[in-house]
Amino acid sequence: MKQVASLRYGVIFKKAFSQPDIFKAFVKDFLNIELEIDQVETEKSFSPPIGRVDSHFDLYAEDKRNRVIVDIQHVKFPDHYDRFLHYHCAAMLEQVGSAESYSPNLKVFTIVVLTSGDKHQVPMAVIDFDPKDWFTGKPLGEIAHRVLYLCPKYADEMTPEPYRQWLLAIDDSLDGEVEESHYTHPRLRQVFELIERDEITPQERARMKDEYGYEQLRQEKYQEGLMEGKIAIAKNLLTMGLDTSIIAQATGLSEPEIEKLRGI
Repeated sequence: MKQVASLRYGVIFKKAFSQPDIFKAFVKDFLNIELEIDQVETEKSFSPPIGRVDSHFDLYAEDKRNRVIVDIQHVKFPDHYDRFLHYHCAAMLEQVGSAESYSPNLKVFTIVVLTSGDKHQVPMAVIDFDPKDWFTGKPLGEIAHRVLYLCPKYADEMTPEPYRQWLLAIDDSLDGEVEESHYTHPRLRQVFELIERDEITPQERARMKDEYGYEQLRQEKYQEGLMEGKIAIAKNLLTMGLDTSIIAQATGLSEPEIEKLRGI
């Protein structure tokens, strides 16, 4: 059993997957694309920003010979489907210089890694931009761009290789240790060496601590928002004269909390 830093932290995820050989192997296994790249950029952004949002790409690589852009996002946001569809579109729009041609020079692929899980509880989901024949469902082969959402938490024995090992390894790291003997992929062994706990620098540990504090604060604000929403609904239901027990069932608030709102 190897002690590692968890891949739930962005700084650790970038430490491992910004290595070109690991990035290329990951992309090959999930997208079946052989990238020719020498570097992977971290915290990539466009200047000027596309639209009203300054999108930042965690891991970004351009293969101009094969006309491909791939970015990998490591996220913990509840709006990840919409957020990273926007980022994906920004990478497409950045290439369109005029109304004379709306075809981006490079194909764009976005891989979103959801280490915290997802409400749909599926290991892999895809947004495929290619138009389909309405009656047969056959792709027309016009648009290659794709967004792939990965949820390592839900990988199991039914998840096919080579996806399975990657997903299980990412999930395995989240508790701070991995069983190396379970994995045969050579690049995964390289990932484990890079994120080994004794190899983490003081600077990386500080960033992990900052990320943890930010995540705790974000969760607290999210819970506060949920509570405010429940209270607002309860107040509306109280004006309708509904019983306390019914309002409790509808909102998830306790009956004493509702009675307090009622002023009893």
